[in-house]
Formats: sequence, structure tokens, C-alpha cells
Amino acid sequence: QVQLAESGGGLVQPGGSLRLSCAVSGIIFSAYSMAWYRQAPEKQREWVAQISSGGATYYADSVKGRFTISRDNAKNTVFLQMNSLKFEDTAVYYCYVRYTWGQGTQVTVSS
Repeated sequence: QVQLAESGGGLVQPGGSLRLSCAVSGIIFSAYSMAWYRQAPEKQREWVAQISSGGATYYADSVKGRFTISRDNAKNTVFLQMNSLKFEDTAVYYCYVRYTWGQGTQVTVSS
């Protein structure tokens, strides 16, 4: 059974940074692409970033140049470094692998 546990969310001022983590169990982590999604209030869940098993990275246009996805295969963990945060980045952030979602972690950007 795949299990995902996100952490690292919180309240941050515009222009600030946060680093999200997602610990994964129940799969051969290194074999899978990992993704981050987010869902803002009253909006549909949207894709944010993805990292392949080989380390190739892909980003939504809205976060390109500000967010960085990475992975540590030794720790079965995927990260999302978020810099230059904006009000519109406020959302619940979810990690995703093989049809499984984590519980999400809240990111609030507010002054």
C-alpha cells in the first residue's frame, strides 16, 4: 500500500520561501516519477511540478523559475522548494504517485 506524507507547509509573507517534503512508502520509490499538485480555495486541483525517476524536472508556467522539485532516493522523499512566494501560491499542496495522493499540506502566503 502506497503512503505519502507531506510536511513543511505554513504561513509565509510574500517573497518568502518554504520547503515542502513528501515521504513515500510502499513502492520502489526510485522507479517512479513524483509530482506535486495544489488546490486553492474554490479552484480545481492543478499540477505544479514533476520529477522523473531519472531526475528530469518539469514545471507549470506559473511556478517556473521560482519552485524547484527534487528527490532523495535514499530517503524515499520528494521535495518542493518554493521561493519568491506570491499570494496566488496559497493552496493545499499534495504529492502524487501511482494514483495515490497524500493528505496535503497548507501553504498560506499573506502579509
